[in-house]
Amino acid sequence: MTHVTLRSEFETLIDPYAPVAQVGTGFDFTEGPIWHPVDHYLLFSDMPGDVRRRWDARRGVAEVKRPSNKCNGMTYDAELNLIVCEHATSSLIRERPDGRREVLASHFQGQELNSPNDVCVHSSGAIYFSDPWYGRMPVYGVERPRQLGFQGVYRVMPGGEPKLVVDRNLFDQPNGLCFSPDEKLLYVNDTMLALIRVFDVNGDGSLSNARVFASGISSELEPGLPDGMKCDQHGNVWVTAPGGVWVYSPRGELLGKVRGPELVANLAWGGPDFRTLYLTSTHSVYAVPTKVGPRHEPYMSGKRGSGGASAGSASAAPILADGEMRLDPS
Repeated sequence: MTHVTLRSEFETLIDPYAPVAQVGTGFDFTEGPIWHPVDHYLLFSDMPGDVRRRWDARRGVAEVKRPSNKCNGMTYDAELNLIVCEHATSSLIRERPDGRREVLASHFQGQELNSPNDVCVHSSGAIYFSDPWYGRMPVYGVERPRQLGFQGVYRVMPGGEPKLVVDRNLFDQPNGLCFSPDEKLLYVNDTMLALIRVFDVNGDGSLSNARVFASGISSELEPGLPDGMKCDQHGNVWVTAPGGVWVYSPRGELLGKVRGPELVANLAWGGPDFRTLYLTSTHSVYAVPTKVGPRHEPYMSGKRGSGGASAGSASAAPILADGEMRLDPS
């Protein structure tokens, strides 16, 4: 499969003939990929199937949680606790390695959140997440009335309540979000409006100076809209779009397009050197080698907190077997 070069800089990021390898298939709708930097496996969601799975090169695909509360976006905090957006509970959750579960956000001003969708972590420990209402739709969530009359973006400080950080009327369906490498900018896309907005991140964590970074991320010829989004180490923005993933320079120039065989919903870098781009693509997960890696996220240092094993541990995530959770004997 040939990728699309629109500016020469694109070929410094990925080989235009980079193979797109299928690492797993047969799923309902895959989302939320995240790579564990110590144990070297990929976690991903299957919302309609209400299951969370993992993949690694040695064992392939295995289930780790069913039901999963129709989880969507996932990431890790600096201590490698899993941060999960749950559609079925309208909650943002922290799952610790020993199984403890903590609700980080479920309500705003006394009303249930719509359905946290995607999430990213600032080096300060603050967690930012988007809250469209896809999780209140059938198939991708649990159909039920909305309590909030808007779709926002929130920040949660350690031990705090969610704080709305954008104008409540700014977004139709806010979705993917990511920081620039220096964390001075936060990008947030809007699926229904087919655009990306960028904000300045202030010293207190608030956002200001909202402006459109890229628009027209749609096509009448093939399906695909802004959904998952990540920033690479040079500040380029990689966003799901028609035909696969579109790559924008920090100046908002469209550099090229990574082509995929299925509709891509989200993406994340992984592999031992974080030079493999994993694409959750409807019924399958794909891996594409790249010449560039992601912006350095707090979790990528691979340091576990007191609730987990040491950073050098080779312990694996629990695997579902015979209907019960157990530790992989390997």
